[in-house]
Amino acid sequence: MKEIKLPFLVQLTLVLISALALGYLAFIGKTILAPLFFSFLMALLFLPFSNFLERRLRFSRAISTFMSVLIMTVALSGIFYFFVAQLSDFSEDFPQLQKQVTHSLYELQIWISKTFNLNISNQWKYINQGLERLLSSTGVILGFTVSMFSSSLAFVAFSLLFFIFILNYRRILYQFIVSVFSEKHSSKVHEVMAEIQRIIKSYIVGLFIQIIIVAALTSGLLSILGVKYAILIGVLTGLLNVIPYVGIFIGCIVAALISFATGSSSTLFVLLGYVGIHAIDANITLPLVVGSKVKINALFTFIGLLAGEALWGISGMFLSIPFLAILKIVLEKVDGLEPWGKLLGEESRKNRNRKKYKITKNITLEEKE
Repeated sequence: MKEIKLPFLVQLTLVLISALALGYLAFIGKTILAPLFFSFLMALLFLPFSNFLERRLRFSRAISTFMSVLIMTVALSGIFYFFVAQLSDFSEDFPQLQKQVTHSLYELQIWISKTFNLNISNQWKYINQGLERLLSSTGVILGFTVSMFSSSLAFVAFSLLFFIFILNYRRILYQFIVSVFSEKHSSKVHEVMAEIQRIIKSYIVGLFIQIIIVAALTSGLLSILGVKYAILIGVLTGLLNVIPYVGIFIGCIVAALISFATGSSSTLFVLLGYVGIHAIDANITLPLVVGSKVKINALFTFIGLLAGEALWGISGMFLSIPFLAILKIVLEKVDGLEPWGKLLGEESRKNRNRKKYKITKNITLEEKE
């Protein structure tokens, strides 16, 4: 078969058209594709557990799939119950919190009046104008809230269904992917699939460990500073930290607002503490538990977050980094596309020594590859 060589501009045009077409298909199919990709990641995580049940304990495929779904459902239900219980405590304290917010706002108004020579009546005028605009758009806000709640339920329902199907028919799906490519590339396809499974599984496990560490550090910090709802804010920060850069910033804003609203004088220390936690997470926790194999440079991380939010909303921001990690692995394994894989990653340094942290005399933590 004769190979056709196209000019560079023609190749670039075809690549851009293909990228736009795939982006458009991803956008219109986000209701299905977002939970499908999330289920694929969860299936990779539970695959060793299902294989253990089938090979060692001689469970049937249906039972091993059911056990995996049961564990996943219990974990999600536990997280949901935790937030419901914490938010119920928050609702009980809401009247007191409202009084404290009013008092804090009054003190802030006095400070603004003294600093900028803007009297309190004019401040209330601006606040009332803002409230009128907010109330005029109450229908829009209510509709958005209902839509977001219903879409979240649909995401969870579709994710569970796709998770069941992917685990149950995983061998058929694997054989299909291998058979799509010619026989001479089968070894390369097997290698890529094994690499994706190994690294993504390690990445997801590391991500869970990172969530626990950040949540524990944040909860401890806020408890020491006497901020109310420290555990709730800490767990929320840990979960939001899955979104690079943006998540820790949102958690910091929430913690600072709660600290300010409850009349705490430690708001500045909360902000400084979050900066310290982010530094620890980025320079110690992330290299140790996630590693550099799936590390995407800051430029493409930010682009991925923006593209994920534009295509799939908040779920797209969570899923964009694992998608880029898989894309990076595939590009590095395909002949001719290696430079694109290197473009997504960090700058490579020859003879780079991995970081080591000595905990005790016999325990040393070493940075992952």
